[in-house]
Amino acid sequence: MVSFKVSVVSTSPIDGQKPGTSGLRKKVRVFKQPNYLENFVQATFNALTPEKVKGATLVVSGDGRYYSEQAIQIIVKMAAANGVRRVWVGQNSLLSTPAVSAIIRERVGADGSKATGAFILTASHNPGGPTEDFGIKYNMENGGPAPESITDKIYENTKTIKEYPIAEDLPRVDISTIGITSFEGPEGKFDVEVFDSADDYVKLMKSIFDFESIKKLLSSPNFTFCYDALHGVAGAYAHRIFVEELGAEESSLLNCVPKEDFGGGHPDPNLTYAKELVARMGLSKTDDTGGEPPEFGAAADGDADRNMILGKRFFVTPSDSVAIIAANAVGAIPYFSSGLKGVARSMPTSAALDVVAKNLGLKFFEVPTGWKFFGNLMDAGMCSVCGEESFGTGSDHIREKDGIWAVLAWLSILAHKNKETLDGNAKLVTVEDIVRQHWATYGRHYYTRYDYENVDATKAKELMGLLVKLQSSLPEVNKIIKGIHPEVANVASADEFEYIDPVDGSVSKHQGIRYLFEDGSRLVFRLSGTGSEGATIRLYIEQYEKDASKIGRDSQDALAPLVDVALKLSKMQEFTGRSSPTVIT
Repeated sequence: MVSFKVSVVSTSPIDGQKPGTSGLRKKVRVFKQPNYLENFVQATFNALTPEKVKGATLVVSGDGRYYSEQAIQIIVKMAAANGVRRVWVGQNSLLSTPAVSAIIRERVGADGSKATGAFILTASHNPGGPTEDFGIKYNMENGGPAPESITDKIYENTKTIKEYPIAEDLPRVDISTIGITSFEGPEGKFDVEVFDSADDYVKLMKSIFDFESIKKLLSSPNFTFCYDALHGVAGAYAHRIFVEELGAEESSLLNCVPKEDFGGGHPDPNLTYAKELVARMGLSKTDDTGGEPPEFGAAADGDADRNMILGKRFFVTPSDSVAIIAANAVGAIPYFSSGLKGVARSMPTSAALDVVAKNLGLKFFEVPTGWKFFGNLMDAGMCSVCGEESFGTGSDHIREKDGIWAVLAWLSILAHKNKETLDGNAKLVTVEDIVRQHWATYGRHYYTRYDYENVDATKAKELMGLLVKLQSSLPEVNKIIKGIHPEVANVASADEFEYIDPVDGSVSKHQGIRYLFEDGSRLVFRLSGTGSEGATIRLYIEQYEKDASKIGRDSQDALAPLVDVALKLSKMQEFTGRSSPTVIT
């Protein structure tokens, strides 16, 4: 057994190590600066209680993006020096964010060990590569992201750090080979276990869904399927689940080989970046792939916690997706057969879920953006299904959003709706059929999101300041609106969203600026914390339509007056210098 010594390295604070809603994300060149990663990792260890470090079991893995291998070796050496007993690593450093959550919650080591937390190496849907983004976040023993009480401590620690311990002489661990490597240190034995990335997650999915009914759907000659991992970590699960377990054709998988630069693409599952899938599904304005599109298509982001759901020539908004899953969960998914405890959405997400909750008599919660808010509700047994407009959907099976779970949920709903038709030549109930039936039952929430990325941070703050100032005089706001589009309804109320957590009473302020109209329409403005440089302004525009004769309009046409109002009211072009957004969803 190889032994190691612990040395203490002197360091000094590095500015800007404040974790956002999803950890610390910066360019790779920033993380490669001397002591940059080490400072943040030690600040995290110092923020945890001693029993979560000394003698503990930690998971260290991520989406396999560029710099992951080097980062894992550094974290393993620091874990050893801090007295951690064992580190679990997914083979080739690959574990999806939802799989990490599942492993913390479900996995038991051969010696009976359970993980108390995890360092997840991901920048989610941001690009990867030597000149692109890297990220790190810490998840707690419930499998969810560290709460603000911990991330605030981490940040404070980064501002005062003077030294960190490290086992410099610990040999490099081979993370490509499954097995346990044992070492001996000053505080005793230290193990690194490399294990199969998919086993635990697949086992969990099989306990939630009826794989046999999904398999029957996928084997039907009437049903065709396509899944795009965008060269992210979802590729480590796609073949195993969709091909081996569910019998899908190998050819139905697109970009399912994980790559450290995501194949040079942007691993964000939306209509802008999932170009190949969008074209195959018949939704591209420029590419015509020829042939009939598949009945169902889906994509994942870099760390496989986000999802995009498509039907043949049909896009399902994430806001509609979570509402439809909630409306159909009890009948279609065995895990929910005894009923839903409650549902929740992030504040910017459309109110489609609210209407389902009201109709079905379910507890409903509106929370700030950030999955940890859902996690609190789930830990308290108050929420079963939740989602965000930013392509995140999930349930209380783990404490992260889960892209593959969402795909399996949709396949379950399709299998349930088609259980009488798969044997014969009856017409398939399609994705579009399910969505349109949902609108007919609950009304339609026309919805769009405009993202302005890498905006000058000072200008972005000035824009938000103007919107807050305008809220002090709604008559003036309504006068401006009538001058832009007289047919747009008046603003009934406006505020900065503030959330009081019903579980622990914690208060989250300044969570987005809202303008709420008399007809149920909404304008929401937020500064996003998920980019690595500059600021991202997100503008959300929503209009509710109950009239069945008006639910079939083109979304952009229906929303055009409200979009115009939002851009002019906020002076978007004046502050950003942009005549159009980076991304429209």
